[in-house]
Order: sequence, then structure tokens, then C-alpha cells
Amino acid sequence: MTVPASQPAPMSRREWLLSDRPQSRVQARLGRAYVTWRQFSANKLAVLGLIIIVALLFVAAFADLLATHSPVVGDLKNARLLPPGTGEYLLGTDDQGRDILSRLIYGSRLTLFVVVLVAVISAPIGLIVGTVSGYAGGWVDAVLMRITDIFLAFPKLVLALAFVAALGPGIENAIIAIAITSWPPYARIARAETLTVRRSDYISAVKLMGASPVRIIIRHVMPLCLSSLIVRVTLDMAGIILTAAGLGFLGLGAQPPLPEWGAMIASGRRFILDQWWVAAMPGIAILIVSLGFNLLGDGLRDALDPKESGQ
Repeated sequence: MTVPASQPAPMSRREWLLSDRPQSRVQARLGRAYVTWRQFSANKLAVLGLIIIVALLFVAAFADLLATHSPVVGDLKNARLLPPGTGEYLLGTDDQGRDILSRLIYGSRLTLFVVVLVAVISAPIGLIVGTVSGYAGGWVDAVLMRITDIFLAFPKLVLALAFVAALGPGIENAIIAIAITSWPPYARIARAETLTVRRSDYISAVKLMGASPVRIIIRHVMPLCLSSLIVRVTLDMAGIILTAAGLGFLGLGAQPPLPEWGAMIASGRRFILDQWWVAAMPGIAILIVSLGFNLLGDGLRDALDPKESGQ
């Protein structure tokens, strides 16, 4: 009588994700994503930063439901400069009788609007300039890097002020100005990554297969630069928020009555000694969101950097 061979125990989901011999590209990608998430979630401060950013997204998405008052129209006769906790005004009111909490909630939309558009504009520009410069070399590299050095020679806020002064005040022009001043660091990072991989055996094999330089840059070099670029963009988002708030504080960003946090601080500076909450509340909001982006960026850097994570 023959004894049937024992069947191997089925793999658990965790073992399937952590398998060192993936059976498909999907399994390999999910495995890398799972390992990255484990390393990220092990950093408690990074998780705190993620919670702050998710809360910001939630507040911005449901601002119409969360805000209890209009962000632009206030009760100037009966609710001017009320302190926090007065009646239905949890964070008090400003000099126009507008609910500060409602203005902060709607202002989160403007903050995300600025951050997302600046990242969408500046990151691709920096990625293209850096990869082309690093892969082409020669006079192309020299010209592109000298242009990058010119932009890096000026402080970001000063250069943004110059562009906004030329373009005119407004949230759209502020976004363009910040994006123009934000791409050089991304170009530097992409160039450094490209220089490390352009002479690798992997790129040489792609060349032997007849791939053009454009295809090599787009399909094989740029994806290798994305992880470092994502980390840098996340870390720079706090600086983008501060620059946008600085332009708003100087009257060159979002214009009244838009509830932009920097403009709210500017309007409340006249009452900083007696009615401190008018300027302090948007300042605290900027602090919390900037801290969230910094913590998130630090966690992504540790999780995505092979040297740090040991992958």
C-alpha cells in the first residue's frame, strides 16, 4: 500500500509577500511595497506625520461640512474679535467678525492647492533637467548645471518675491513663482542619481539592445531617480508652505478675502498683543502641517533609501 506524499502547507499572505522567489512581477512589487510599509510604520514619528497629512486631506475634502460659518462673511457688529471658546466660535473671530476655525478649514484647501501644484510643476522640470544633464554630459551638462547654479545662488523667498513682483500679486502667480524657484534641488538630485547609473551594466545592456537615449532616460533612468525625488519633494513641502505663507503675509500671495493662512497672520498682526488668537491660530496651523510634512519626509527617506533600510 502506497502512502500519499504530504502536500506542502499553503503560504500565508505575509510569507507570500516576503518570498525571496516571487513568481510574478505583481508579487515582487507587492512584496517591495510591503517591506517599505513595514519599515515606514516602524517609525512612530513618521506615522504621526502621515496622520497629520491625512487629517489635512480630510479637512480640505469636507470643508463644506466641517465649517460652521462662512470663511469670507462675518458678523462685524456682534462677533468682532471674540476670544476662543466664546459661544459658537471655538477659536474666536477676527477683526471682521469671521470665524477663525472656518477660515482655517477652508484655508487648508488653498494650502494643498499650492503644495500640489508646485510639486506637479517643479518636480518634473527638475527630473527632466537632471537626468538629461547627467546622461548627456559634456556641454549639455555644463549649460544646464550653470543655469541651475544661477537659481540656487538666490534665496528661494527672495527669488520668489522678484518673480511675483514681476508677474503681479495673486495665488496663481505665487504658485508659478514658487515652482520656478523649487526645481533646482530636484535637478541636482536627479543628476547625481543619473551619474551613478549611466555607466552600469544595466544601462549598457539596454544600449546594446538598440534603445535610443530618449528611451533610456524616460524608461530606465527616470524611474531609478523617483524614490530620491519623492523624498525630497515631501521634505520640501514644508518649505513650500512657508514660502506661500510668506508671500501671503507680504500681500503678494492670495488676496483678501481668501482665507490663506499667511494672509490671516498679516491681518492679525495689528492685534497681536491684545487679541493674540487672530494671528496665533493660523500660525499654529502652519506649524502643525509643516511638522507633518517633515516627519512624513523623514520616514519616507528611511524607508525608500536602500542604504538606510538595508535592502
